[in-house]
Amino acid sequence: MEKFEGYIFTALCSTNFFISCLLFSRVTREQREPYMDEVFHVPQAQKYCQGKFNEWDPMITTLPGLYLISVGVIKPVVWLADLTGAVVCSTAMLRFVNLLFNCGNLYLLYLLICKLHLREKTRTTSRRVLSALSLSTFPVLYFFNFLYYTDAGSTFFILFTYLMTLYGCHKASALLGICSVLFRQTNIIWVAFCAGTLVAAKMDEAWKVEHTKKRDEKSSSSQVPLSFSGAKKIMLFTLEFLTSPSHVKGVLLLAWPYAAVAVGFLMFVVVNDGIVVGDRTSHEACLNFPQIFYFLSFALFFSLPVSLCYYRVLRFLQALKKQPLFFFFLTGIALLLVWKFTFVHKYLLADNRHFPFYVWKRLFQRHELVRFLLVPAYIFAGWNFLDSLKSRSLFWSLAFLACLLAATIPQKLLEFRYFIVPYLMYRLHMPLPSLSRLIVELLLYTAVNAATLYIFVTKTFHWPGSTGTQRFMW
Repeated sequence: MEKFEGYIFTALCSTNFFISCLLFSRVTREQREPYMDEVFHVPQAQKYCQGKFNEWDPMITTLPGLYLISVGVIKPVVWLADLTGAVVCSTAMLRFVNLLFNCGNLYLLYLLICKLHLREKTRTTSRRVLSALSLSTFPVLYFFNFLYYTDAGSTFFILFTYLMTLYGCHKASALLGICSVLFRQTNIIWVAFCAGTLVAAKMDEAWKVEHTKKRDEKSSSSQVPLSFSGAKKIMLFTLEFLTSPSHVKGVLLLAWPYAAVAVGFLMFVVVNDGIVVGDRTSHEACLNFPQIFYFLSFALFFSLPVSLCYYRVLRFLQALKKQPLFFFFLTGIALLLVWKFTFVHKYLLADNRHFPFYVWKRLFQRHELVRFLLVPAYIFAGWNFLDSLKSRSLFWSLAFLACLLAATIPQKLLEFRYFIVPYLMYRLHMPLPSLSRLIVELLLYTAVNAATLYIFVTKTFHWPGSTGTQRFMW
């Protein structure tokens, strides 16, 4: 980090923390008691603060990473400040742990941007800094910095894991990956992604060597071929690579720490008889294929200022004209998936405190044909998604897409929080946007954050027959 850039980034971190503290103070004053999932998380963390590590709320479905980290942060502070009484491990103090994760996420996002965009290092100081700030205020993630949820810490450890992978510190990356799984079990997918990037690098190298020998420069393109013949070539090459002892040995020598984590996770799944701990009735896996369409639409909306432009729309129309049969086939597959594999979780229909409830009610439930009429929009969102990542290598893109599918499709519940990590990974790997586009993105995120926090704080309501105050949230 250059000296001047360091000063700018330090000032930015301080300002971000100050503003977040002010917002934290307002949210905590308005909602002093645990709210929503905090009703389970806060008492469990308080038990850990009291040293009761053998007591567990069976309604909690994640591992105790958040509570262990909270105790590890709070206990030394309590001892140094000689704090006693109700303030120790109070709801506010536990929530404050996530503000610390927010600062860490800002720093990690900046380091990742610097590492991923080394070729664009000249004259991009303001773009790197602004891009990190913008992503740290990503609305779905930023909102949960003010409540005692697992999202801020989960994201922190996944970003840290990936950063260590990029720097070649694979043992450290694997250990951090274990920490991320302790926050949320599905993070094992993103640990696998880190290992997948190593495999992808080897495969990209072998792919280029093979096609250089054949003097077929077009086939060595890093873009995913949008054709049946291109898909066939990739599948045959992948099969050949994975059945080659020399290639497999080279990958294992490099990625063995991640393999060890995977083996440990499989042992946990066998002993636990599943991924979910605690209440499993509301977290059953299924093949909810439209989840990937919801994510692509979500990604299109939040990346709109930095991903969409006139020329990209024009290229999409040209692609439609050039390969109509291919896009017609994709549309048919999408319609089939929407028709046969749309699952609706009971929470989505019943809990009117969450924004997805209103998205589903006012869009998808407006008419039974709406979900089919949205398919062309899904196709465009998917094409825009892939086109935004065309600067990335072929097999890196395939590894990312495989992990994206694994992270979204098994989820029955439409929950925007599940999209945080895949969206950040997508946005980090896009080419560094121009300054003007980054400013528009930051303004969009700021407006959404202001609106959601304002609604949460001021637009309260009560359920019939209940005295508890309810609030709207992500």
